[in-house]
Amino acid sequence: MSTKTKKIIYKIVLSIAVIFVLVWCIFPFYWAVISSLKPNIELFESNPTLWPKSPTFSNYVKVFQERPFHVNIINSIIVSGITTITTLIFGSFAGYAIARLRMKGKAIVMALILSVSMFPQISILGSLFVILRKLGFINTYQGLIIPYVAITLPLTTWILQNFFRDLPKEIEEAAAIDGCSRLRTLFQIVFPMSAPGLVATGLLTFISAWNEFLFAFTFMQKPDFYTVPVAIAMFAGRSQYEQPWGQLMAAAVIVTVPLVVLVLIFQNRIIAGLSSGAVKG
Repeated sequence: MSTKTKKIIYKIVLSIAVIFVLVWCIFPFYWAVISSLKPNIELFESNPTLWPKSPTFSNYVKVFQERPFHVNIINSIIVSGITTITTLIFGSFAGYAIARLRMKGKAIVMALILSVSMFPQISILGSLFVILRKLGFINTYQGLIIPYVAITLPLTTWILQNFFRDLPKEIEEAAAIDGCSRLRTLFQIVFPMSAPGLVATGLLTFISAWNEFLFAFTFMQKPDFYTVPVAIAMFAGRSQYEQPWGQLMAAAVIVTVPLVVLVLIFQNRIIAGLSSGAVKG
């Protein structure tokens, strides 16, 4: 077999693999979209179709008419937004300090930071619930924001310290010669240059907080404080024997599309931020 033939076969196999992975990843979302557009009678057919016979947006209308889903979306935006901003603030300063300042035991510090994120959420759920209840944080935004920041901060610090470490020190040294303080250099030079890393970690943090279910389900016990994952899980039909699959799919599409749009808009910065430090020289 010639080298040219091997290359052709390799490209064909690689293309088939890419197409398979693409279909595997996209099909669940596609199925959710078409299911949200089907009337109930089509959802329970024995031979489901890949496209609705009679497309309808009634499921999307019912999601907001029959339940306070707009309130749940606002709750998720508030919790995820504050979590992201808080995590970026603390993670940026911590990451820069680890990347630039000379300190003993830097590797141990990073190991301790990462070890926090290795604990399964279920293992700290009970004790965390007791603490938040004594503080009066059950059914409050801070009852979710504080645990979310604790969970997402280690990864944010790790990614940003890698990004800061790869920035040329000469620029900061030149700023210091020109009379810039370290804090001014940080805000006017380092942070603008670190935009890809900040965008990548911020979006990862936002998605993590937006999709989190276990803590939200445990700490938010009133429907008015449900975030979208909990609200969708608590969807119920008009009777105990009815499950509103169409509305479930519509709600899933509503809360997923904004995240997909954000990723597509910032994909270049996300790739640049996550690949920082991967290539040297």
